[in-house]
Amino acid sequence: MKLGLIAMSGVRAQNPELNRLGLTLPGFVERNRVIASLPSLSLLTLAGMTPTDIEVEYLEIPDLTQLKDLPGAFDVVAIASYSAQIKDAYRLAARYRHAGSKVILGGLHVSARPQEAAQYADAIVLGEAEPLWPQVMADLKAGNLQPLYHAPGKQFDLRAAPLPRFELLDPARYNRITVQTQRGCPLSCEFCASSIRIAPKFAAKPVEKVIAEIRQIKSIWPKPFIEFADDNSFANKAHGKRLVKALAKEEVRWFTETDISVADDDELLAMLAESGCAQLLIGLEAPDRTSLDGLETKTNWKAARADRYLEAIEKIQRHGITVNGCFILGLDRQGSEAFDGVRDFVRQSGLYEVQVTLQTPFPGTPLYERLAREGRLFADDDWDRCTLFDLMFEPAGMSVQELETGFRGLVEDLYSEEFTRCRRGRFRRSGLGKAEFEPESGRQSN
Repeated sequence: MKLGLIAMSGVRAQNPELNRLGLTLPGFVERNRVIASLPSLSLLTLAGMTPTDIEVEYLEIPDLTQLKDLPGAFDVVAIASYSAQIKDAYRLAARYRHAGSKVILGGLHVSARPQEAAQYADAIVLGEAEPLWPQVMADLKAGNLQPLYHAPGKQFDLRAAPLPRFELLDPARYNRITVQTQRGCPLSCEFCASSIRIAPKFAAKPVEKVIAEIRQIKSIWPKPFIEFADDNSFANKAHGKRLVKALAKEEVRWFTETDISVADDDELLAMLAESGCAQLLIGLEAPDRTSLDGLETKTNWKAARADRYLEAIEKIQRHGITVNGCFILGLDRQGSEAFDGVRDFVRQSGLYEVQVTLQTPFPGTPLYERLAREGRLFADDDWDRCTLFDLMFEPAGMSVQELETGFRGLVEDLYSEEFTRCRRGRFRRSGLGKAEFEPESGRQSN
């Protein structure tokens, strides 16, 4: 029996003007290319749980319109997709089923819209796939594949996490390799569509398992760049320190996502700098307290810290770790002044990297449900526009045209050669590749 693990890997903005900008703004398109270059860790993990008597092949399809012939002759395929490409995933599933292959669908979108996904699959897997995959494989081998696999309330124990099958990848195709160290996040932001939607309790993977995965990667890529596929790597500071201490011995460069509280811990920052951490991606969301108010469903944690954002960024970058600050435009409490607010904050803060997106109501999130109740969604199933760069709803604080025009202007400015040079010019690269932060002369800290 042959199993195909297929990742839909190319997410593209639908807005033609932003696509045009992407052709001329290297900074804007750079992050998209990095995302597209990341393999599907979820599929590689399932490959590690698949019985050895089932032949497994991993492949990616970035653009279904360019696919003339179905790749591979598979008895069954498991397809993973972002919401933005789920309609392509459904079309691909139909083609495989027409060719006689069984189709399994799972992931965040499928878990959020099971009735929709079930129309295109022989089986759907809801929630975390790891605790269900052994049964899926057993039923498949017995010729008794079930239409639905779901274990509500059961969360996978990361102590039992299998070693992903990184050897299925073509080493020449990837500039970053993903590893997961934990799942979940205590902040519960309204818009968040990460693993908290299928694994709502925070859970950490044992450090020794993380290091085993990194060593497996190093056996294929001698000097890998690791991207941790975590929601918030340092939500648990004690676990984070154990992890960073172990990473320091592995001589790898790495990147991860966390929250701004990492700046509170001097010991952790020093350890990060010595462990090969190249950059932290931090969801700032907005530079002011008013815009952040009510963004989280349980607390107002980010709003309470907004006045200390500048100080925190400077502190992290002084340790030689670049910060990729992420901002969301189109929040309900934002007016047209938000664009200048982000632009001025980025200039003042000296963020080495910046990422701006439009607020996006992904299916299954509290944001989607609220906007649906308020009648503000343009369509109920506008999944092609779940790209983070395409508007899907009626804004509260400005018109559609104001938001789209302001966002486009902000993108042009932030990723222009001059602005990028200004942001990054406050760093000096040493021979070891570490960055030294030069604070802006005369800047006031809050």
